[in-house]
Amino acid sequence: MSTAASTTNSTLLRAFALIETMLKEDRAITAAELCQRLDVPKPTVHRIIGQLEQEGLLQREPDGRYLSPGPRLRKIALGVLAQRGVGAARRAVLQKLADELGETCNIALLDGHELLYFERIETNWPVRIQLHPGSRMPLHSTAAGKLLLALMPTHRRKALLSALNLEPHTPHTITDRERLERELEQIAENTLSIDNEEMFEGMVAIAVPVYDEVGQVRAALAVHAPTARKPLASLMEWAPALRRAAVQLEKVLDL
Repeated sequence: MSTAASTTNSTLLRAFALIETMLKEDRAITAAELCQRLDVPKPTVHRIIGQLEQEGLLQREPDGRYLSPGPRLRKIALGVLAQRGVGAARRAVLQKLADELGETCNIALLDGHELLYFERIETNWPVRIQLHPGSRMPLHSTAAGKLLLALMPTHRRKALLSALNLEPHTPHTITDRERLERELEQIAENTLSIDNEEMFEGMVAIAVPVYDEVGQVRAALAVHAPTARKPLASLMEWAPALRRAAVQLEKVLDL
């Protein structure tokens, strides 16, 4: 192998190692921390970071010091996870739950400051809200969004909440930050979140967390229904079924 090819391979492997190290932290990380974790010279790390930033694979947080996954890296990751062959087991669990409950079920992820509907099984009822996988929704007015907010580290939640526009979508949307904080504390305690007609009038939802192997929240599992067919109190009776499905998803959802 030529010296140039060897150098290219070395740089490529270091770039992958840098991205992997950052993702393992589950938080934004500084270049200095990456140097320490990787035991790579500072100039080398900064050069790789610059290249990854230029390609949209990394981005800097507003303070300029901390690094997080860039839009291109997030898109690649979601594209891999959305592959039908990769997601067959995941979709089977979701389909089984939707068949059992007879209502729309979905898996949602946090993507930046929005909620991303990652996988979704629609009900066959004529009254429904159709949102295709890849649809993005606000965090503060959805059951899954509030759940992911509630279960993230406190400092991250406070920073995100301070930047969010708490736009009202219905008369029931929580737009007061203090009230929302109180609800998020309750959600964190119960590990169960609700949407009481906060995104769409006449539609309710509940959501539970899906954890990874080390106990970190990776996704939210939710069920939606119109109040005319399933009022919120009745929907809450399905929480145990959602939790059982969430445990099954933990075994097949590689996030």
